[in-house]
Amino acid sequence: MPDVLLEIHTDVLNGMGANPRQFQRLAESIADEDFPGADLSEETLRIRLTDEAPRGGPLVALWARALTTWDFANEPRWAPETGPRTDERRAAVYDRLRFGDDLRKALDTVVPVAHASGATVIAREHIPWYTPERAAARSFYWRAYKSKLREKGWSEAAVASLDEASKAVVERLGDPEQKAVRQAKGLVVGYVQSGKTANFTGVIAKAVDAGYRLVIVLGGTLNLLRAQTQRRLDMELIGQENILRGADPSDIDSLVGIDYVGDDDDWPKFVQHGGRPSAQRAFDIERLTTRDKDYRSLAQGIRALEFEKREPALPLYDPANLHHAAARVMVVKKNKSVLTKLVKDLKQVHGILGELPALIIDDESDQASVNTSDPKKWSQGSTERTAINSLISQLLGLLPRAQYVGYTATPFANVFVDPGDAQDIFPSDFLISLPRPEGYMGVQDFHDLDSSLPPSERTVANSQEKAHVRGVYGGVDDRLQEAMDSFVLTGALKLFRADHGVAAGPFRHHTMLVHESVRVDDHADLALRINTMWHQAGYMSTEGHARLAKLWKDDFAPVSAAQAADLPFPESYDELRPYVSEARKRIGSGGNAVVIVNGNSDRYFEQLNLDFDRTPNVWKILVGGTKLSRGFTIEGLTVTYYRRTTRQADTLMQMGRWFGFRPGYRDLVRLYIGREEALTKASTADLYEAFEAICRDEELFRQQLTRYAELVDGKPQVTPAQVPPLVAQHLSWIKPSARNKMFNAELVEVRSPGRPIEPAAYPQDSAALRRNTERWSPLLSSFSCEPVTFTNPPNGDTGLSRTFSALTTRVSHSELLAVLSALEWEREGIFQPHLRYLVQLDGRLATVDDWLLISPQLAQGSRVEASVVGSVPLSLVRRSRQTGKPSFGRIASVEHQLAAQRLIDAAAASPSAPAGSLSVGPNTGVALLYPVVEGKGDADVKAAVSRGKADPAKVVMAFTLIPPKTAIDSSRRLVRFQAKDSRHDDAIISVTDL
Repeated sequence: MPDVLLEIHTDVLNGMGANPRQFQRLAESIADEDFPGADLSEETLRIRLTDEAPRGGPLVALWARALTTWDFANEPRWAPETGPRTDERRAAVYDRLRFGDDLRKALDTVVPVAHASGATVIAREHIPWYTPERAAARSFYWRAYKSKLREKGWSEAAVASLDEASKAVVERLGDPEQKAVRQAKGLVVGYVQSGKTANFTGVIAKAVDAGYRLVIVLGGTLNLLRAQTQRRLDMELIGQENILRGADPSDIDSLVGIDYVGDDDDWPKFVQHGGRPSAQRAFDIERLTTRDKDYRSLAQGIRALEFEKREPALPLYDPANLHHAAARVMVVKKNKSVLTKLVKDLKQVHGILGELPALIIDDESDQASVNTSDPKKWSQGSTERTAINSLISQLLGLLPRAQYVGYTATPFANVFVDPGDAQDIFPSDFLISLPRPEGYMGVQDFHDLDSSLPPSERTVANSQEKAHVRGVYGGVDDRLQEAMDSFVLTGALKLFRADHGVAAGPFRHHTMLVHESVRVDDHADLALRINTMWHQAGYMSTEGHARLAKLWKDDFAPVSAAQAADLPFPESYDELRPYVSEARKRIGSGGNAVVIVNGNSDRYFEQLNLDFDRTPNVWKILVGGTKLSRGFTIEGLTVTYYRRTTRQADTLMQMGRWFGFRPGYRDLVRLYIGREEALTKASTADLYEAFEAICRDEELFRQQLTRYAELVDGKPQVTPAQVPPLVAQHLSWIKPSARNKMFNAELVEVRSPGRPIEPAAYPQDSAALRRNTERWSPLLSSFSCEPVTFTNPPNGDTGLSRTFSALTTRVSHSELLAVLSALEWEREGIFQPHLRYLVQLDGRLATVDDWLLISPQLAQGSRVEASVVGSVPLSLVRRSRQTGKPSFGRIASVEHQLAAQRLIDAAAASPSAPAGSLSVGPNTGVALLYPVVEGKGDADVKAAVSRGKADPAKVVMAFTLIPPKTAIDSSRRLVRFQAKDSRHDDAIISVTDL
């Protein structure tokens, strides 16, 4: 029996396309002709949508696709004033459809607006060529890929987001049909284990549809990693027909030598195009590598790189030839011998290379690809390159129409590449930051960044740390048994959920990672200890069950109740007990619960049987070091025991293998991580704090990119060559990347209208501290004796308002600037980029009349007050510098900064409001001032005070400034900097007009 409602809605929505129109009128016209008497009332639609929602029926899927298309539309003519993925855009859609309130609410429930931000693009100006019309005209492989993603369970919003992000890359490549030779270079920044492969698969699909005919994917440094990428592309993009190349799938003899057929259980899931693409007015894809064979094993050799032209007199890039030629795709290791073979073969292909639109995708582009050769050791007048960097440079030289796109989650090494080296891989044309995917667990999900709640009020319901992080403070094997118990328990909980209606797909693999050292010998010792502990754990004994029951009650039950109340969970441990037995069997199958992963050869990894794609179930504890820190995706990772540190931010981030997607078991993830007491003397901060600092670095970098991505007068504020100064560093002992990749950028100015400026590298020399403190004397002496009370709005978790008292004063901009200009710093020039900005607020850039200075007071019971160079008694605060660095961590407390920011925001929202003692005008800045005494205890503070006076040599006058939002000129430009360029000896490129 036909589904009348579905058919009518399908016809109407297909007819609308990208332009929503009055739905009822169109539906009635179709019903009158084909389905007279059909019930088309909004109430009928609302009821049907509500009924289908739990199981995701076809009508919900239909409306999800339509609404998502309209939500994501870029500047549509029918709603030009609304932004994509906003409630305003959705309201405009409903207005166009003429829907009532009840139906609107129902649709919002079953198809919520995807409020996630889009990709952030920093790019040079380019000539638009990848228009919507051109993309729609040739979209054979992109449409196939979209269908595959939907089949895998991707939501319409996720597919649309990928569509948008991949388009942002493709449209900045060179037009494959253009006569002029253009070679673009770009960088795409994702998150660790966040689905970057999906993005570059979408980019490849769109690029080959548009006309790119050679695709080279540099896929890792091990064949296991290369094969994973090859299989992903084969399954989701290239498809069965291109793999079979005309072979009859029912004829066993014709399938000899064809990979996947007969030995891969997922072969039926590979994309099917319904016949050879070339027979469907599209084009075939020829694979120059296979799942098991890298390029060096390719039999066809040079002949596989020859392209036949339909019109011999015309170049290959001419549309008459381009869109009839097959595309070639290869996935190769970043291996010297493999790439040398490819370069050698290309050199023997004559004529056609200059006409060949090619695309080079460099996965993990900050690994091996970057030139780490020390410029100080180069011969005069020459550039010396490391092996892989040299071979990539040669590929780009042989393929003048090649476009290079690097992918990484840790971009700092790439943005520090010399922009003046035209043969290198600096992303001179574009840098694209991908949005954080829905459902992704990253660093932020294990830290309470900027939480206003004091530690004593944090619980598993309002704290990511409380829910997921377990500190390792003791000596050898501290809490390792508990981590193993958590691994068994979470395996049992996964099995329980699979038996109680949760899709078991994400539970196929279940793994634990133990990462303590880079030394191979250490791995063997650790694996032996874990195996011994495993066999002595007694998981089937009374004592073992008692231990697991206590862990279940004390840890997992409260966390899951708070974080995943909608997922099945046992009422008691006795209900879980049978699943514990099955989990134990799976983990210990084969007689060994532990696998060491530290080899350097492909043969080594083949013996491990850790191909998560081809192995039915991997339930193991993995012990290793460097080989577990990059590119190697550990599927089903649920428990991590991590105690190894490093001094480079990008390396440390890549070790975060516990980041990723955890559908159905997000609440079960546990991170046992080394804290300060557990580290060696060589370490200068604990691992957990190190990850938090890197998270702040990363998020600030992304926020900066977002701020500067906005066009001003139709032109970019910054180009990729101007990005290096945006890289932040919150811990001095953890550098963004290797030192030899960070030498050619110098920040000149940072403008911060309405944003906090909080320097941290104050002098350590007592004489310099005394001089600095005395320079503040004119302003300190103006503070009032009477404290005022600041009140912040109720906290979202506790519902309680928070108040604090402070002394205040108002000073002119020139008075504050006189002090700031005279201050000394631990590192010369560290404050200069901010000072250059502040100096211009005397009317040249903008006008700041005065500043409200706030000196917060601590709670009465913990307050130590003292006069500072003749001031009224001020509340001294205690802060500690990071060990081994001159910088403090956060200076201003969250509550104090929130109050200051609210004053600035209120002045911007109501510029005509009168300024009282606790309010500021539109041209007034706010400064939080803290007399800081270094130390960790009250005794340190008291030792700095004598007879009610603070020793100025023991006081750090620390501050946070928030300029008014008006403190910017009409250009709205936010940065100015200098960058060294190797094309000019000792010269500096000065971007003086920013």
